[in-house]
Amino acid sequence: MFIDLNADLGEGAGFDAELMPLVTSANVCCGLHAGGPSEIMETLALASEYGVAVGAHPGYADRANFGRVEQPLTAADVFPLCLFQLGALAALAQTFENSLRYVKPHGALYNRAMRDFDLARAIIEAAETFNSLPVVGLPKSQMELAANNRRYPFVPEGYADRRYRPDGSLVPRSEPDAFVHDPDEAVKQVEWLIRERGVRTICVHGDNPEAVAFTTAVRAALLARGFTLKAFA
Repeated sequence: MFIDLNADLGEGAGFDAELMPLVTSANVCCGLHAGGPSEIMETLALASEYGVAVGAHPGYADRANFGRVEQPLTAADVFPLCLFQLGALAALAQTFENSLRYVKPHGALYNRAMRDFDLARAIIEAAETFNSLPVVGLPKSQMELAANNRRYPFVPEGYADRRYRPDGSLVPRSEPDAFVHDPDEAVKQVEWLIRERGVRTICVHGDNPEAVAFTTAVRAALLARGFTLKAFA
């Protein structure tokens, strides 16, 4: 069975060089919630070197909170916010004769888009401007509904390192036990996500101090269970 393994990179966390060989897709920060042009260029160079698919990872322009605090923006605000970030990343990617393969919003923008139909539609409209790039999000979310309503390409995503609520949403970072730390538990969750939720890509966060060790262990466990790691895009 094929599964994609993605990570949020280009955010200046310092682990990109070690994580890039382990993943098949890189959600590259667009420079507003973290990182910057130099970090982005370094990440794109690594992706090109290792043949990793590149996706845009736009977020709120809120570096102080790493894009993880919701902002009072409307759908009309979010469309140009995402369009601006996609344009910047696409321009930098051309330096490596690379092209964007998909769009996955970051942090609080991601979480809100999963429950806000209009906001999700604005992100899709921005992605559509760039050769109808597929959008990535939680299964059975408002993002998936908005994509389905437009017959737009949607890729269901699961998380190896985050816990879930019964409704399929992620346990907020502010709550106790929001994270999965044990690789074996993470892989069991991945198997459940594939079987019950139909996910096609699995995310591990690249800003965690234990990200390299965790991703290495999860990757090894997936391969040991017979999965083939391959970019969905």
